[in-house]
Amino acid sequence: TEECIGRWLREREGSVKREDVVIATKLTGGRNVNPRNIKKDCEGSLKRLGTDYIDVYQLHWPQRYSPQSNWGQSLQYQVENDASPYWRNGGGPTSIEDLCISMQGLIQEGKIRGWGLCNDNAYGLTACTRTAKFLGTTPPVNLQGDFSLIDRKSEENGVAEAASPYNENVGFMAYNALASGMLTGKYRDVPSAMDDPDRQRASKSLEKPRGRMDTRGWGGTLHRYRTDAARAAIEEYAEIAKRNNMSLAELSLRWCRQRSLITTTLVGHTSMDQLKESIKCFTTKEPLSEQIMWAIDVVHMKNRLPIFSNARVGKDWYGEGIIGEPIP
Repeated sequence: TEECIGRWLREREGSVKREDVVIATKLTGGRNVNPRNIKKDCEGSLKRLGTDYIDVYQLHWPQRYSPQSNWGQSLQYQVENDASPYWRNGGGPTSIEDLCISMQGLIQEGKIRGWGLCNDNAYGLTACTRTAKFLGTTPPVNLQGDFSLIDRKSEENGVAEAASPYNENVGFMAYNALASGMLTGKYRDVPSAMDDPDRQRASKSLEKPRGRMDTRGWGGTLHRYRTDAARAAIEEYAEIAKRNNMSLAELSLRWCRQRSLITTTLVGHTSMDQLKESIKCFTTKEPLSEQIMWAIDVVHMKNRLPIFSNARVGKDWYGEGIIGEPIP
């Protein structure tokens, strides 16, 4: 992706000014996060992008254990996980102090303008902003998180309060606003290849995927958007969209735009038609009515976090969740 953006910039040199483009990219998180790799990986991104600076450099995954790392399958926070071999890299996970100082070094060198977090939680956000202010370094400017009609946890788990202009004043980037395609409705009639009981039809979907859900790798990882509860909610949202003469995707994106937490919504596309539809959603000035927003909330209140619901609990799990990650 960085190389594609770099090519796009080079091909438009003279017609597109770098300062008119805002580029955000990521540093792989977890145990990769240490002062040496923060600088090395940033320089690699700059080279691929063919630019002198990155506007927002994000940490993809926290540099410590977090239940969010387990896509919500963890039933509790386990303090011993922070001391597990995975996180004990060079004497332990990189401290938040070292993280803030390293990001400040990139800012002072002119390599980045600002930095942010991704898939972190209210603790990580507040700890980073408060530590940076205490050290006199630049605090994070954004938090990127999973957010959609079927994943509203960031409004209710302390993230919205922490990110508020009245508190840490950090922007929020919503990703998977269409739940990896589930909220476009394209998997309603014909299930994803991973869920389709018709194996012959599933094979055809794998050969000609409609999106990530029809691939073996992502299709397994993104199971959270296809739980029984998630699909039930999606059907109800589709009905709301139909009653109001709009597509499910339009309802999903316009709803997302109206949430007070959201600063910007990231979108991905598998076709030009979908891209045009997204552009239309974001350029439509008229907000969704109070009646539509209330109808959405009524569905939400039936199951406030359907992506973390799971009716497929079996004896064969042996301590592993549906996508093979450990649970207590």
